[in-house]
Amino acid sequence: QVYGFYDECLRKYGSVNVWRYCTEVFDCLSLAALIGEKTLCVHGGLSPSINTLDEIRCIDRKQEVPHDGAMCDLMWSDPEDIEGWALSPRGAGYLFGGDIVEQFHHLNGLDTMARAHQLVMEGYKYMFNKALVTVWSAPNYCYRCGNVAAILKLDGSMEHNFTSFEAAPASGRDVAVRRPIPDYFL
Repeated sequence: QVYGFYDECLRKYGSVNVWRYCTEVFDCLSLAALIGEKTLCVHGGLSPSINTLDEIRCIDRKQEVPHDGAMCDLMWSDPEDIEGWALSPRGAGYLFGGDIVEQFHHLNGLDTMARAHQLVMEGYKYMFNKALVTVWSAPNYCYRCGNVAAILKLDGSMEHNFTSFEAAPASGRDVAVRRPIPDYFL
């Protein structure tokens, strides 16, 4: 509810039901995806509690994301130009450095980690000699950040191709109109 999705659903649809249904679906989505055995996709980042892909596979996903632990870290951790691990100023997850990414890649035979949890103004941003890429797909985040968004496409040889896009003009956005409920339904 903190980052605007709840309010956006309420504003667009006049009810919290859409938000509620979406969060129920979110609780069943995969924590990570492995593409071509070389690219790990996660929402946030890595966890000091996880060293292997098999440890990610063992997490019971069908639950709300807890406030701490490995699942929380995968969702909310962020890369930073540091060595090792540090507590995240966000209050959930960790900050992790390029050495941690290199270690995780080496142990698991990976080349790249793709993630999405941080706003990047250009839509995507590489870190750690392209071992990690953050891809942000919400243009003009919260209708006020003015950022570009991007989608990462991997071709058959695992080459990275980005499609960038800007937000639709405000005049072109569809907003559902809430119709009054007839008195006989009250």
